[in-house]
Amino acid sequence: MCLIAFAWQPGQACPLVVAANRDEFHDRPAAGMAWWDDAPDILGGRDLRAGGTWLGASRRGRFAALTNYREMQQTPDGAPSRGDLVAGFLRSDQSPELYAEQVDLDRYAGFSLLMFDGQNFCFLANREAAGLHQIEPGAHALSNGALDSPWPKVQRARDALDQLVQSNEGATALLDMMGQTAPAADAALPDTGVGIELERFLSPMFIQGDQYGTRASTALRWFADGRVEMAERSFGSGGVTLGESLVEFTVTRP
Repeated sequence: MCLIAFAWQPGQACPLVVAANRDEFHDRPAAGMAWWDDAPDILGGRDLRAGGTWLGASRRGRFAALTNYREMQQTPDGAPSRGDLVAGFLRSDQSPELYAEQVDLDRYAGFSLLMFDGQNFCFLANREAAGLHQIEPGAHALSNGALDSPWPKVQRARDALDQLVQSNEGATALLDMMGQTAPAADAALPDTGVGIELERFLSPMFIQGDQYGTRASTALRWFADGRVEMAERSFGSGGVTLGESLVEFTVTRP
């Protein structure tokens, strides 16, 4: 993923709400949201090149999502796929704390990983604020930098999600929210070392490009009674909508 907005409200009827965009090269093969053949209790997309995923949920009461860190340095030789971190957590029965203890942060290129096991919601990073942190209640957003960084797209996504959560909007409104294409003003752009033209291109919440852009938007609502609603809207080159799907399931813990 390249932009994730989420609201964590423990004790509420819908404690977790997520709206996310996956940005990637359009020629990288991927499968859309579906139940996995090799792990039938996991629902999510699939990176068909490396085998991991960017976001997923499980009937066993687990959710995870990951963003890459925007950095100029090369990926370490032999570094494992960051998407394996999401898949590994969804497959496991460990708490976020125990799972994080097994992750060798130095082996991976920069990442930020969100993990939810039905009760605990944590954030694991290997760049700024490296290590494991509990997510504070409230609305947050994460892109290719630190959690709640002052990037315009991060602030827009966080504020927009907060408004939708307050009005109890459903999946369609969450997906529509992630379709905002307005770029940020040049004066507000971060300086991540990629140059002003690319900073400008990457600044909208929804990126429209012929070779690279938003490939999928995902919305998730996790209810305290165990019901989960997960929707995906997929896109092709230039931001053309390819399809939309909605899956509802109930958590059944082992």
